[in-house]
Amino acid sequence: MDGELLWRGFILGLAIAAPVGPVGALCIRRTLAEGRLTGFISGLGAATADLLYGCLAAFGLTAVSAFLTAQQMPLRIVGGAFLLYLGVRTIFTPPPADAAIKERGKGLLGAYFSTLLLTLTNPITILAYVGIFSGLGLGQGTGGYAGAGLLVLGVFLGSAGWWLFLTTALGLVRQKIGAGLMVWINRIAGVAICAFGLWAILGVLL
Repeated sequence: MDGELLWRGFILGLAIAAPVGPVGALCIRRTLAEGRLTGFISGLGAATADLLYGCLAAFGLTAVSAFLTAQQMPLRIVGGAFLLYLGVRTIFTPPPADAAIKERGKGLLGAYFSTLLLTLTNPITILAYVGIFSGLGLGQGTGGYAGAGLLVLGVFLGSAGWWLFLTTALGLVRQKIGAGLMVWINRIAGVAICAFGLWAILGVLL
């Protein structure tokens, strides 16, 4: 039973992390421009947010969940504005040879916390976890706090596993990408990230 709960959490975390969204676009760009480690650490920021939201859903912290849901408008505006900033910055990021010098000072902590903040400001994430946990009958009803803990551990491992797979695969082809192509990858990723940011803000205002 314990192994089953861990496995179900793993599949859930993998399923939520895998679809390409703003965090995925950001991690792809960072992996190609700055290497596998930076991309993976960025993904771990998102996986940590998945862990926190999974805890809220699994342990039945309805008061906190309700508060975050009630703050959906300001959270989405903040998240959307942050995405616009990241998108514009990505568009104008120079090719890797020059970018490495500018990015070195920011380090891995900046990569981690930027995706953590980005994922935490998306209340849709917690709604997804609450809905899935309830619909599948997961949570404290499947073994109390111990069972819920195994589920959220599985969620984290599934999400982190996806980012490890993605960044490792991209790292294998990174050296074959020239500076000219990297400029266009930055522009395409930046436009995509900006589009996600505009969608988040307009979804609240309209």
